[in-house]
Amino acid sequence: MKTATCQMHSAPIGCLLDRYIALRTYTLHLIAPLTPEDMVVQSMPDASPAKWHLAHTTWFFETFLLGGQPGYRVFHPDYAFLFNSYYEALGPRQPRAQRGLLTRPPLDDILAYRRHVDHHMQALLSETIDDATADMVQLGLAHEEQHQELLLMDILHLLDQSPVAPAYDASAPSDPAGRRGYFQLRPGGLVEIGHTGSRFAFDNESPRHKVWLQPFEISDRLVTNGEWLDFIADGGYSRADLWLSDGWAQVQNNGWQAPFYWRETKEGWAEMSLRGLHPVTPSTPVTHVSFYEADAYARWAGARLPTEAE
Repeated sequence: MKTATCQMHSAPIGCLLDRYIALRTYTLHLIAPLTPEDMVVQSMPDASPAKWHLAHTTWFFETFLLGGQPGYRVFHPDYAFLFNSYYEALGPRQPRAQRGLLTRPPLDDILAYRRHVDHHMQALLSETIDDATADMVQLGLAHEEQHQELLLMDILHLLDQSPVAPAYDASAPSDPAGRRGYFQLRPGGLVEIGHTGSRFAFDNESPRHKVWLQPFEISDRLVTNGEWLDFIADGGYSRADLWLSDGWAQVQNNGWQAPFYWRETKEGWAEMSLRGLHPVTPSTPVTHVSFYEADAYARWAGARLPTEAE
């Protein structure tokens, strides 16, 4: 079945062409505060350079949408190796832990690559496309949204390695303040979870299925930094009885004393964020804690973590 990109598929999700342009523009907005030097460094094996994110998301659209279009010219034959991530069926790729060694191609070439692919994608999305193509475009959009999150995560980790604690963007918004929380009763019973309907979803959201839940209570807001400070003050990181055995081993082996981006200073705890280093704000939600830390906190608070179904 054929469909115009702003007709059947636009009813619930908007025009794919407009969404594509807005998404790709926003990625460039996210890199605006960075220097070219910022964008080539890989701070750990599980992170990727900003430049690689720019290229990989572009490679996705080129590979899965433009490659089969009549007359399309691949921007550079080496990019299939350099910017594939884990798509085994598409051939070998640059090892993940060595993405930071890709000083070439330079940033200007990567930006030219994005412009090349954007030009052809906009032409594709200006025409009538079939449902399968529209679904792949939606997957590509969701894929780049994921990489926008990864980009910020990787930038924060990179800047945290610097002894001068530089800010990515000093004007970046802070987390919203928390409020007093209340436990809300949920009756449980036989419930359905998983994707329903015809709109886009990832494969791990299906199939929709039934789950039996016992009645439970769940807090109606997130744990705050202030509550976490109480956990620390009460010896949360030194009490083995609060921790799962694997988690306690992580505490001992890695010297955990606080959430990942917290630093103890003469003035008290400080936190590195995209705004730079600043005092921990007690009223904002705590972030950058592991499952083991969250589990230990819940036990300390006389509660437990919710299950996926809950």
